[in-house]
Amino acid sequence: MTDLERFIDQGTGREPADIVLKGGQFFDLVTGELVASDIAICGERIVGTCGEYKGRREIDITGRIVVPGFIDTHLHIESSLVTPHEFDRCVLPYGVTTVICDPHEIANVLGTEGIQFFLDSAMETIMDIRVQLSSCVPATHLETSGADLPIERLLPFRDHPKVIGLAEFMNFPGVIHKDPVCLAKLEAFQGGHIDGHAPLLRGNDLNGYLSAGIRTEHECTTAEEALEKIRKGMHILIREGSVSKDLHALMPILTERLSPFLALCTDDRNPLDIAEQGHLDYMIRTAIAHGRAPLAVYRAASISAAKAFGLRDRGLVAPGWRADLVVVDTLENCKAGMVFSAGRKVDDALFATRKAIEPVGLDSVKARPVSAAHFAVPVTEGETPVIGVLPGKIITEHRRYRLPASGNQTAVDLAQDIIKVAVIERHGKNGNHANGFVQGFGLKKGAIASTVGHDSHNICVVGVDEDDMALAANRLGEIKGGFVVVENGKVTGEIALPVAGLMSLEPYEAVRDTLHHLRQAAFALGATLEEPFLQLAFLPLPVIPHLKISDRGMVDVDRFALIG
Repeated sequence: MTDLERFIDQGTGREPADIVLKGGQFFDLVTGELVASDIAICGERIVGTCGEYKGRREIDITGRIVVPGFIDTHLHIESSLVTPHEFDRCVLPYGVTTVICDPHEIANVLGTEGIQFFLDSAMETIMDIRVQLSSCVPATHLETSGADLPIERLLPFRDHPKVIGLAEFMNFPGVIHKDPVCLAKLEAFQGGHIDGHAPLLRGNDLNGYLSAGIRTEHECTTAEEALEKIRKGMHILIREGSVSKDLHALMPILTERLSPFLALCTDDRNPLDIAEQGHLDYMIRTAIAHGRAPLAVYRAASISAAKAFGLRDRGLVAPGWRADLVVVDTLENCKAGMVFSAGRKVDDALFATRKAIEPVGLDSVKARPVSAAHFAVPVTEGETPVIGVLPGKIITEHRRYRLPASGNQTAVDLAQDIIKVAVIERHGKNGNHANGFVQGFGLKKGAIASTVGHDSHNICVVGVDEDDMALAANRLGEIKGGFVVVENGKVTGEIALPVAGLMSLEPYEAVRDTLHHLRQAAFALGATLEEPFLQLAFLPLPVIPHLKISDRGMVDVDRFALIG
């Protein structure tokens, strides 16, 4: 008997279903009603609702509600600091059954080898990981990345079963000004899905950008911006990550009327935040608690997301649809008590069936050793440019201050919360090193360093003491990448991220616990940011001078002179 025949027989009730969820209700995302019903599953499909069914395996869910599995429409798995297999094990139990990832970070370090690692992993994970091919490697010509991915290197991946389309096209000035490299990539994916990335882009420039066939966007930070983009045909992905937090600002557009044009995403979220708050379930709880209609929120988390990316087999609790299901106590608390992925009940035994994938990029940190002298900044006349960190945002401000001198060198100014920042090339290409100043970290001593530095992932280090900065940067080479905290000449916290200098080889629980210790070590230096390491990771974002726009937000062009 074929699978199709089994679906029909079990759906009609001629044969017992493989699994039947009995005694509960499901949330109908068409009408907004809670419907009392059994849910019959055959293989990977739902085959019966709105009735009673017999099953070879029957599970009592009396008093609980079934909703469709959640879809994270834009994220970088690398930002979870764990491999795709560990991300699968970490996030799937929270009800996230599909993720649409952009391996932009590992691609900027390793190129096609990094993309292949993600695709191989996606073929083995229990959750459905879909991949969008990284469109901006390198992100701009102003950085030194580890790889270069012209269209010729992306095309061999285009027809892979896990590939959806072209990932966030963050070089929107290149689109508007018809850069030939950008146009070649856009031409190759016309008719397919092209993901957008155009913070603050409005008016006719937005029209030109959208005319290139770009359909989705996760960079809206105000309801006004989001509404203009919706009116112009974009599907808006509401983001709430560990650094970029836009959910509250976009609450006004999260309505039943607009929900068909909305979806949810995390972009960048680490295991500590997942453990403390959750994942998309956290966004759902938060939105409902702030008065958003459950129908609008759950639509954005599933069916609207599926439609935006052409995943026509999921997003509803209905016969013939993929059996990605989450059993919750109430719509308001969105606590996943039971999760099904393609009809399989998620548990430890299911994760044990996956084939392991060999890690890549274990020797990607090739930075030259540095000393305290490398962080010297000569005294200049007048005011000094300073990067202004905005808590909870990845965009920064250009500020200017008169800073004190120490001999012939410009010194930090703790009274104004201004410390040193440096970027050190780590791909072994040119040994570039640039210094500057940053305001907003709160550090009173020591240093923090990272090989996670968007978008090219060179070493970024901030600190009060040059000797501590050198120790932190050099230690990253010894542990093959990661985060390091140094205080008074001693390493007080570190996490090794040897997979391309971005991801750990440890279980997510170990990463979570280490991150907790790291956060405490950073706070001991005086750090005031909620997420000092991810904020540090976004500090070296490049600048596109001719528009005075960074690839992730507005910033003055002088910033490039500091840490380019």
